[in-house]
Amino acid sequence: MNINVDISKVVLKTKRLILRPWKLTDLEDFYEYAKVDGVGEMAGWQHHQSKDESLEILHRFIETKKTFALEYEGKVIGSLGLEMYPESELPEYNNLKGREIGYVLSKDYWGQGLMPEAVKRVIEYLFDDLLVDFIVCGHFVTNNQSKRVQEKCGFKHYKMVKHRGKNGETIDCWLSVLEREAYERSN
Repeated sequence: MNINVDISKVVLKTKRLILRPWKLTDLEDFYEYAKVDGVGEMAGWQHHQSKDESLEILHRFIETKKTFALEYEGKVIGSLGLEMYPESELPEYNNLKGREIGYVLSKDYWGQGLMPEAVKRVIEYLFDDLLVDFIVCGHFVTNNQSKRVQEKCGFKHYKMVKHRGKNGETIDCWLSVLEREAYERSN
Protein backbone atom coordinates (compact mmCIF):
# COMPACT_ATOMS: atom_id res chain seq x y z
CA MET A 1 0.00 0.00 0.00
CA ASN A 2 1.11 3.53 -0.65
CA ILE A 3 2.22 5.42 2.44
CA ASN A 4 1.47 9.09 3.00
CA VAL A 5 4.39 11.47 2.56
CA ASP A 6 5.02 15.11 3.36
CA ILE A 7 8.48 16.43 2.51
CA SER A 8 7.58 20.09 3.15
CA LYS A 9 10.03 20.30 6.08
CA VAL A 10 12.59 17.71 4.91
CA VAL A 11 16.07 18.61 3.71
CA LEU A 12 18.42 15.81 2.66
CA LYS A 13 22.10 16.32 1.83
CA THR A 14 24.60 14.35 -0.19
CA LYS A 15 28.23 15.07 -1.01
CA ARG A 16 27.22 17.46 -3.81
CA LEU A 17 23.47 17.99 -3.56
CA ILE A 18 20.77 19.43 -1.35
CA LEU A 19 17.35 17.81 -1.76
CA ARG A 20 14.71 20.15 -0.43
CA PRO A 21 11.13 21.32 -0.93
CA TRP A 22 10.45 23.53 -3.93
CA LYS A 23 10.05 27.30 -3.55
CA LEU A 24 8.45 29.83 -5.91
CA THR A 25 11.88 31.43 -6.32
CA ASP A 26 12.99 28.22 -8.11
CA LEU A 27 10.86 29.08 -11.16
CA GLU A 28 13.71 30.34 -13.38
CA ASP A 29 15.88 27.28 -12.72
CA PHE A 30 12.92 24.92 -13.18
CA TYR A 31 11.85 26.45 -16.49
CA GLU A 32 15.46 26.52 -17.71
CA TYR A 33 15.75 22.72 -17.65
CA ALA A 34 12.08 21.79 -18.14
CA LYS A 35 11.85 23.65 -21.48
CA VAL A 36 14.67 21.62 -23.06
CA ASP A 37 13.52 19.11 -25.65
CA GLY A 38 14.26 15.56 -24.52
CA VAL A 39 14.38 16.17 -20.76
CA GLY A 40 10.73 15.70 -19.82
CA GLU A 41 10.15 13.22 -22.61
CA MET A 42 12.56 10.79 -20.90
CA ALA A 43 10.22 10.87 -17.88
CA GLY A 44 6.92 10.76 -19.77
CA TRP A 45 6.00 14.43 -20.03
CA GLN A 46 6.38 17.04 -22.76
CA HIS A 47 9.01 19.72 -22.28
CA HIS A 48 7.48 22.97 -21.05
CA GLN A 49 6.26 25.46 -23.61
CA SER A 50 6.11 28.48 -21.32
CA LYS A 51 7.16 29.82 -17.95
CA ASP A 52 3.46 29.85 -16.99
CA GLU A 53 3.33 26.08 -17.53
CA SER A 54 6.36 25.65 -15.28
CA LEU A 55 4.77 27.92 -12.66
CA GLU A 56 1.60 25.83 -12.64
CA ILE A 57 3.61 22.64 -12.09
CA LEU A 58 5.81 24.34 -9.50
CA HIS A 59 2.67 25.25 -7.54
CA ARG A 60 1.63 21.58 -7.72
CA PHE A 61 5.05 20.47 -6.42
CA ILE A 62 4.69 22.83 -3.46
CA GLU A 63 1.06 21.93 -2.71
CA THR A 64 1.41 18.14 -2.95
CA LYS A 65 4.50 18.09 -0.66
CA LYS A 66 6.02 15.01 -2.30
CA THR A 67 8.66 16.32 -4.73
CA PHE A 68 12.20 17.32 -3.88
CA ALA A 69 14.10 20.04 -5.74
CA LEU A 70 17.67 18.94 -6.48
CA GLU A 71 19.99 21.83 -5.73
CA TYR A 72 23.58 21.80 -6.97
CA GLU A 73 25.92 24.72 -6.31
CA GLY A 74 22.96 27.00 -5.52
CA LYS A 75 20.97 26.08 -8.64
CA VAL A 76 17.98 23.73 -8.98
CA ILE A 77 18.89 21.17 -11.65
CA GLY A 78 16.19 18.54 -11.28
CA SER A 79 13.46 16.95 -9.24
CA LEU A 80 12.80 13.69 -7.44
CA GLY A 81 9.23 12.80 -6.56
CA LEU A 82 7.84 10.30 -4.07
CA GLU A 83 4.95 9.18 -6.22
CA MET A 84 2.07 6.77 -5.66
CA TYR A 85 3.05 3.40 -7.08
CA PRO A 86 0.41 1.60 -9.19
CA GLU A 87 -1.17 -0.72 -6.60
CA SER A 88 -3.27 -2.49 -9.25
CA GLU A 89 -0.09 -3.51 -11.10
CA LEU A 90 1.57 -4.88 -7.95
CA PRO A 91 -1.19 -6.50 -5.83
CA GLU A 92 1.38 -8.81 -4.24
CA TYR A 93 2.70 -5.76 -2.34
CA ASN A 94 -0.69 -4.60 -1.02
CA ASN A 95 0.07 -5.70 2.56
CA LEU A 96 3.41 -3.86 2.59
CA LYS A 97 4.28 -0.16 2.80
CA GLY A 98 5.81 1.40 -0.30
CA ARG A 99 6.17 4.32 -2.61
CA GLU A 100 7.43 4.95 -6.15
CA ILE A 101 10.19 7.38 -7.01
CA GLY A 102 10.47 9.33 -10.23
CA TYR A 103 13.16 11.76 -11.25
CA VAL A 104 14.36 14.15 -13.90
CA LEU A 105 17.65 15.97 -14.33
CA SER A 106 18.74 18.94 -16.40
CA LYS A 107 20.44 17.77 -19.59
CA ASP A 108 23.45 19.96 -18.68
CA TYR A 109 24.19 17.64 -15.75
CA TRP A 110 23.70 14.21 -17.32
CA GLY A 111 26.54 11.74 -16.95
CA GLN A 112 28.05 13.19 -13.75
CA GLY A 113 26.61 10.67 -11.28
CA LEU A 114 24.34 13.25 -9.66
CA MET A 115 21.08 11.35 -10.08
CA PRO A 116 22.34 8.07 -8.54
CA GLU A 117 23.68 10.19 -5.66
CA ALA A 118 20.24 11.77 -5.14
CA VAL A 119 18.33 8.50 -5.55
CA LYS A 120 20.55 6.69 -3.04
CA ARG A 121 19.92 9.41 -0.46
CA VAL A 122 16.15 9.24 -1.01
CA ILE A 123 16.26 5.44 -0.76
CA GLU A 124 17.97 5.84 2.62
CA TYR A 125 15.31 8.35 3.71
CA LEU A 126 12.44 6.10 2.61
CA PHE A 127 13.76 2.96 4.32
CA ASP A 128 15.33 4.49 7.43
CA ASP A 129 13.00 7.42 8.20
CA LEU A 130 9.66 6.55 6.59
CA LEU A 131 10.11 2.81 7.19
CA VAL A 132 8.83 1.59 3.83
CA ASP A 133 9.11 -2.09 2.97
CA PHE A 134 9.81 -1.51 -0.72
CA ILE A 135 10.35 1.17 -3.35
CA VAL A 136 9.21 1.06 -6.96
CA CYS A 137 10.89 2.89 -9.82
CA GLY A 138 9.97 2.69 -13.49
CA HIS A 139 11.64 3.47 -16.76
CA PHE A 140 10.66 3.30 -20.40
CA VAL A 141 12.44 0.43 -22.14
CA THR A 142 14.21 2.97 -24.37
CA ASN A 143 15.52 5.05 -21.43
CA ASN A 144 18.90 3.46 -20.78
CA GLN A 145 20.06 6.36 -18.59
CA SER A 146 17.26 5.80 -16.10
CA LYS A 147 17.84 2.05 -16.28
CA ARG A 148 21.50 2.60 -15.30
CA VAL A 149 20.56 4.88 -12.40
CA GLN A 150 18.22 2.21 -11.08
CA GLU A 151 20.84 -0.54 -11.46
CA LYS A 152 23.43 1.55 -9.61
CA CYS A 153 20.93 2.06 -6.79
CA GLY A 154 20.04 -1.62 -6.35
CA PHE A 155 16.68 -1.81 -8.13
CA LYS A 156 15.84 -5.05 -9.95
CA HIS A 157 13.55 -5.32 -12.95
CA TYR A 158 10.31 -6.81 -11.68
CA LYS A 159 7.54 -6.45 -14.23
CA MET A 160 6.91 -5.01 -17.69
CA VAL A 161 3.82 -2.81 -17.89
CA LYS A 162 2.17 -0.67 -20.54
CA HIS A 163 2.27 3.07 -19.92
CA ARG A 164 -0.24 5.32 -21.62
CA GLY A 165 1.55 8.40 -22.91
CA LYS A 166 0.14 11.93 -23.00
CA ASN A 167 -0.72 11.53 -26.70
CA GLY A 168 -2.53 8.23 -26.17
CA GLU A 169 0.36 6.05 -27.35
CA THR A 170 1.27 2.92 -25.40
CA ILE A 171 4.87 2.62 -24.20
CA ASP A 172 6.57 -0.42 -22.65
CA CYS A 173 7.82 0.40 -19.17
CA TRP A 174 9.83 -1.65 -16.69
CA LEU A 175 8.75 -1.45 -13.09
CA SER A 176 11.74 -2.15 -10.90
CA VAL A 177 11.63 -2.84 -7.17
CA LEU A 178 14.03 -2.44 -4.28
CA GLU A 179 12.92 -4.35 -1.19
CA ARG A 180 14.03 -3.65 2.37
CA GLU A 181 15.95 -6.95 2.63
CA ALA A 182 18.09 -6.14 -0.41
CA TYR A 183 18.69 -2.60 0.88
CA GLU A 184 19.78 -3.86 4.30
CA ARG A 185 22.09 -6.48 2.75
CA SER A 186 23.84 -3.81 0.68
CA ASN A 187 24.48 -1.52 3.68
